[in-house]
Amino acid sequence: MKLKKLMALALSGVMAVSVLAGCGSGGTKGSGDSGDKQAVGDASKGSVYYLNFKPEQDEAWQKLAKTYTEETGIEATVVTAASGNYETTLMSEMGKSGAPTLFQVNGPVGLANWKDYCYDLSGTEVYSQLTSDSYALKDGDVVHGIAYVIESYGIIVNKALLDKAGYSIDDIKSFDDLKKISEDITARSAELGFAAFTSAGMDGSSDWRFKTHLANLPIYFEYQDEGIGSTDAIKGTYLDNYRNIWDLYINNSTCAPKELAAKTGDDSRNEFLDQKAVFFQNGSWEYANLVGDGKFTDDDLAMIPIYIGAGDEASQGLCTGTENYWCVNSQADENDIAATLDFINWCVTSEQGTKAMSEDMGFVIPFKQAQESPNLFVKQDAEMTEAGKTPVSWNFTTMPSEEWKNGVGSALTAYAADQSDANWDAVVSAFVDGWATEYQLANG
Repeated sequence: MKLKKLMALALSGVMAVSVLAGCGSGGTKGSGDSGDKQAVGDASKGSVYYLNFKPEQDEAWQKLAKTYTEETGIEATVVTAASGNYETTLMSEMGKSGAPTLFQVNGPVGLANWKDYCYDLSGTEVYSQLTSDSYALKDGDVVHGIAYVIESYGIIVNKALLDKAGYSIDDIKSFDDLKKISEDITARSAELGFAAFTSAGMDGSSDWRFKTHLANLPIYFEYQDEGIGSTDAIKGTYLDNYRNIWDLYINNSTCAPKELAAKTGDDSRNEFLDQKAVFFQNGSWEYANLVGDGKFTDDDLAMIPIYIGAGDEASQGLCTGTENYWCVNSQADENDIAATLDFINWCVTSEQGTKAMSEDMGFVIPFKQAQESPNLFVKQDAEMTEAGKTPVSWNFTTMPSEEWKNGVGSALTAYAADQSDANWDAVVSAFVDGWATEYQLANG
């Protein structure tokens, strides 16, 4: 049955290229489709294999898995997929003996590919620890996955460089403000010794920041206008705004736009760490890479919203949500399922687990025993929300396929190299026509 399902996934054309409390579980088991339940096996006789999605948290996960094994005697292994290659790696690993017992999907669209492999988490202890059912991927009473982290992203700011350029965070309240300041920095870059933006790299380790995270903004504002949460045909109402913010990024950067195709996520981060740019689009997950060990302190940094000249910018907050849902492999050995359920429950309830997820990973986890995160960007998101600003929801989980993202990314890259209206028309076509086509392929 496993081979047939994997072959079906391979042939579907929608596979993505991007995208640890004691022994003996009291959980229940069922297939993703039927919800039929039976007793789980003996966790003490099982093991855990977690295919981790987040490279930036690999070291912390390795350390936590080792701690769990030392504490319980149950083997917990973490393998981290290369950035931009999670779904390809997942598909490959699921076809092997000893497949992952714990994996992730990015929401309803990603779940469609792996639904038959998702153990029904209803009735499990870890599910009972969620603070809200809104953090569960459900089909009726069946729980296919649970969110394990809530994150925020925006534009990270080097406040010292901004001050050196003659500005402060308080000067940036809109797209027009951001544009004026960025272009002024560019005009004086030789004198100042730095650029406005880090490179908007379109290598696979970086392009998700723009074909997915930045693309969320025009989708969000269109959804707000239409009063919807998903669509089979995006209109592209705010694609001129998308072009404006993309132009700002690529024409006020550390490198020429034609160089972006080969620029990586590491390039962008290192440019920011090396004080070569004021602005760096990324998220709360980047915090640990920027602070400590002689790097930045909290006083050096801030995160501001991604303004694109749409909506009520005075009331706009950071982009906050999740696309990270844990799923337990229903095809795994019952003892391994039991061990995996105990592992993830330990992660979100134990002192060691919750501390590691909060402090080492910088996560805000949606579970009852969560510890407060020391992450500056998480705190700033909370402060903005408390001040009445509205977080921008994560709507990219409704993007119809990874192929759609790749089409948009390719068009953005071509446009960066030659910023003609014709090449922007290709971006619009990839965005709008590609959406309709990919939605029909996935749902037709």
